[in-house]
Amino acid sequence: MRPLEKALLIGELLTFLVLVAPPLRYLRRFPAVVVMVLAPAQLILEGPRWQMVPAYVLSGLFLAMSLVRTTDGDAAARRVRRRILAGMGLSLGAVALTLAAALPELMPVFHFPQPKGPYGIGTVTYHWVDASRPDIFASAPDGHRELMVQVWYPAQRGQEPRRAPYVAPGTRFAALNRLGHLPPFFLDHLEYVTTNAQPSAPMAAAPARFPVLVFSPGRGGFRQNSTFQVEELVSRGYVVAGIDHPYTVADVVFPDGRHVTLDPRVAASMLDEHVVDDTFMLAVFDNIGQDAVFTLNQLSSLDSGDPARLLTGRLDLQHVGVFGSSLGGIAAAEACRLDRRFQCCLMLDVAAPPDVVRSGLQQPAMWISATPETKRREGWTPSAIREQETTTTDVFSSLSGDGYRVLIPGMFHAEIGDTPYIFARPLGTWLGITGPADWRRTHAIINAYSLAFFDRYLKGEPQRLLSEPSNSPDALFERRR
Repeated sequence: MRPLEKALLIGELLTFLVLVAPPLRYLRRFPAVVVMVLAPAQLILEGPRWQMVPAYVLSGLFLAMSLVRTTDGDAAARRVRRRILAGMGLSLGAVALTLAAALPELMPVFHFPQPKGPYGIGTVTYHWVDASRPDIFASAPDGHRELMVQVWYPAQRGQEPRRAPYVAPGTRFAALNRLGHLPPFFLDHLEYVTTNAQPSAPMAAAPARFPVLVFSPGRGGFRQNSTFQVEELVSRGYVVAGIDHPYTVADVVFPDGRHVTLDPRVAASMLDEHVVDDTFMLAVFDNIGQDAVFTLNQLSSLDSGDPARLLTGRLDLQHVGVFGSSLGGIAAAEACRLDRRFQCCLMLDVAAPPDVVRSGLQQPAMWISATPETKRREGWTPSAIREQETTTTDVFSSLSGDGYRVLIPGMFHAEIGDTPYIFARPLGTWLGITGPADWRRTHAIINAYSLAFFDRYLKGEPQRLLSEPSNSPDALFERRR
C-alpha cells in the first residue's frame, strides 16, 4: 500500500473509533476533517485506483456523520439520533473499513525485491518494423510486422533513483481481464507500479560487452510480466530484450498512439492435441519465433549504432540465448529452430510446438514447469497435460546438446511470471491463480536455475546446480548429456 493510502486508512479507522465511542464523540469533527484532507491529497499525489473507492466513500460518509447535529430537540429525540448515528457508524463503517483495508492489500501497488547481482538496471524501449515480413494478423495485405521491444541492461550503480514504470503508459488490460473473466478495469492500477530499472541510465563501464538474452511473454501477457526474472538476470550481467508480440499479448502501445490487443483466435486457442491440425496457430508459432529472430537482427544493428547512444559496441552477440514463458516458450523453441545464433533456449511451462518436435533442437535446452500432479490440481485437462509431457519428452530425449528439466511441485501456471505480486494471497488462491507452494520459493528456484543455465552456456562458467541431482522436494531435476 502506498504511503498516503495507509495514512488515509489509519485516519479513517481513528475517525470510526471516535464516532462510535461516546466518550470521544466530542472530537468527531477533527479526525473527519483530517480524513477529508487526506482523501483528495491521495487522489492528486498518488493517483486514484478502484480498490480505494470504499475508502473514498468512507471519508465522505464520516464527514457527513460528524456534521450531524445531536443537540437539537428534547432529550428523547437526541437519544434516538445518537442510536441511529451509532448504528450507522458501526454497520456501514465496519463493512466499509473492511473493504477499504482489504482491497488495496489483495491487489496492491507492489514493489519488486532488489535484485542480488552487482549491477544496476537501465532500460530503453524501441519501435521496430520488419519491412521484409508481412504481418499474418493484419487485415491489409501490405501490412508489415511491427514490434515494441524493451531492452534492460546492466547499468552503473549510484544513479539518481528514477524508477521506470512497470507497464508502458496507456497500456490496456481489457483483453487480459477477459481471459480471467474479470472486469475490464481490474488491472488498471498496474500503471502505478514501478520497477528497479532506471530509464536510459548509463550502462555499466565493464566488461566491454555483455551477453544477450531475448525474452518472449505468454499469451495475453506483456513484455514486462516476468520482471522478477528479467531484473535478476540483468543485475548479474545480461542484456535482456523483451518483445511485445502484437495480437498475442494483452496490448501493444505504439508511439503514434495505436493499440493492438489480443487476437480473439489466439485467446480462444489452447495448446492441446488439436493444435497439430490448427493451421492458424501453427502459423502463429512460426511468426512469434521469427519475431525473436528479427529482434536479434535489430540488436545487431543497435550494437553497430544505437540511436539512444546506450548500447553501441556493448552487446556480446557471440553469446546469445532466448527464453519465454507459456506461449513465449514456444517462441523461444521456434527461435532456436530457426536460427543457430541462439546458443541456448529456456522454456517455461509449455509444450513443444510440432515443428520443433519433428526437427528437434541442436542447442542446449532447459524446461521449467509444474509437475503433472500439480497441473491436474490446477484444472488442466488430461489431454493438455499429456501434450506437454509428450512433446517436451520427445524433444528432450532427442537433443543434440545438453538438456535439463526442472519440475516444481505446487507451482501453478501463472506463477512463472509476476502474477503473484499482482494478486496477493488469499485472492490469488481464491481465483485459482497461485498454487499450494510458496510462490517466493518458486521464483527463487526459477531464478537460480535460469541464471545457472545461462551462466553455463553463455559465460562458460561451471555450475554445480546443473551437475548434481536435486535433493530438494521443492524442485525435481533431471539432466541429459
